[in-house]
Amino acid sequence: MNDFSPPDPGQRRIFSVAELNRTARALLEGEFPSIWVEGEISNLARPASGHLYFSLKDSKAQVRCALFKNRALGLKTRPENGMQVLLRAGVSLYEGRGEFQLIVEYLEPAGAGALQRAFEELKRKLEAEGLFDPAHKQTLPAFPKRIGVITSPSGAAIRDVLNVLKRRYPGVEVIIYPAPVQGADAPAKLKRMLDVAIARNEVDVLLLTRGGGSLEDLWAFNDEPLARAIHACPLPIVSAVGHEIDFTIADFVADQRAATPSAAAELLSPDQTQLLRQLARYESLLDRQMQQQLRSRKDRINSLQKRLPHPQRTLQQISQRLDDLTLRSQRAIKTDLNQRNSKLARLQALLSGQNPKRLLQQQRERAVRINTSLQRLIKLQLQRKTEKLQQLGHNLDTVSPLATLGRGYAIVQKDNGEIVRSTEQLVKDELLYGRFGTGNAKLKVSSIEGDD
Repeated sequence: MNDFSPPDPGQRRIFSVAELNRTARALLEGEFPSIWVEGEISNLARPASGHLYFSLKDSKAQVRCALFKNRALGLKTRPENGMQVLLRAGVSLYEGRGEFQLIVEYLEPAGAGALQRAFEELKRKLEAEGLFDPAHKQTLPAFPKRIGVITSPSGAAIRDVLNVLKRRYPGVEVIIYPAPVQGADAPAKLKRMLDVAIARNEVDVLLLTRGGGSLEDLWAFNDEPLARAIHACPLPIVSAVGHEIDFTIADFVADQRAATPSAAAELLSPDQTQLLRQLARYESLLDRQMQQQLRSRKDRINSLQKRLPHPQRTLQQISQRLDDLTLRSQRAIKTDLNQRNSKLARLQALLSGQNPKRLLQQQRERAVRINTSLQRLIKLQLQRKTEKLQQLGHNLDTVSPLATLGRGYAIVQKDNGEIVRSTEQLVKDELLYGRFGTGNAKLKVSSIEGDD
C-alpha cells in the first residue's frame, strides 16, 4: 500500500462540522491562558444585548473580539473605533461560524498598558512565591486598643478613617505614621514607616491606606520591596488603597483587604452601639442567671436547714449513746471476768485431782496387783499345760506303734520299704526286714501258708 491509498474505513475518525469547531475551541481555550494584546479598535458594534463586538488590528493583521456585557460594565474606558487599546483576553473560537476570536476580560487605553503589564508580571511572580497564600494571613484583633495608620496625614483617607473610628469605636487610640502615598519616593517612605511601626511595636494592627486615583497614582502600592516588607511584618496589616474596583499588590499581600479607607475603619473597629446593645443583653442575662442562682441556693439552704438537726440535740444523742456503750462495756467486762474466774476454779480442781504423786502411787499399787495376778495366772496356766501334756503323752503311748511292738508285735518290710500286710505279697526265699519292740532283724521266707 502506498502513501496515497485511502485509509481503512474502520480506522477513519469522522467529525461533524459542529464537533470539529467545538474540539478546536476546547483546544484553544485549554492551551492559551489569558494573554495581553495591543491594537486598534475597528468595526465596533453595540447590539441591544449590551455586548460589544469589534476587530483588533495592527498594520499586518486583525482578529475578532467579543466583550460581553458583565465585563463591559466594569470598564473605566469606553471603547471607540480608532482607539489604541491594551486588552487582556482569552483565546477562543466562535463555533457558529468557525471564527477565531478573543474573549475580552479587561480593556484600557494603550498608554497605561506598560504599567498594567508590570503589575501583572509582579503579581504572578509574588503569587508563585507564595506571598498571597492564605496560610500566611494573620487574624485581625477583635478589640484593638491602638490602631496604626500609614498614610498621608493631609489626605482624605485619614479623615474618613478617623471619622468612622470616632463614630463606631471612640475609645481606640490612633497613631499615624505619615508618609507620601504618591510619587517616586513614596514606596521607600511607606516601607520606612512600616519598619518604624514594627520597631516601636506600639499598635495592635496596621492600616495601609490612601484614596482613589489612576493606576499611576496608586503605583506606589505596587512596589516589590514594599510588598515583601508587608509579607514579613509581624503585625496584622489591612490594605485599603483606592476605591472598590482598584486592586494593588499591597492588597494581595496584606492580611486583609478593604474596598475603601472607610470600609477598613469599619473592619478594624467594633460598632459601639452594637457593643452597648450586646453588653446590655449580657447584663440582663447575667442578672437573670444570678437571680436564678440565688433562688436556687436559697432553696437549697432552706432544705439543708430542715434536714440538719439542732447541734444540742445531736450532742445529747451522742452523749446518751456514749453512756449506753459505757454500760454495755462494763457489763460485758464483768460477765467475762466471772466466766474466767469460774473456769479458773474448775481448772484448779481438775489440777488438784491430777496430782502427779498420787497418780504415781496409784500406778505403783496397780502394778503390784497386776504382777501378783499375773504370777498366779502363769502358775495356773503352767499347771494346766503340764497336766495336759502328761495326758497327751499317755494317749500317745497308748496308740504308738512302739507300744504295740512292745507287746510282741513286729513290722515286716520289703527291700523297697513296702510293709507286708498279707502273705500274698510274699515270695519264697525273699529277704525281708523285721522291726521288733527292741531292735531289727533280716528275715527269709522259707514257706508261705494261708489262713487255714
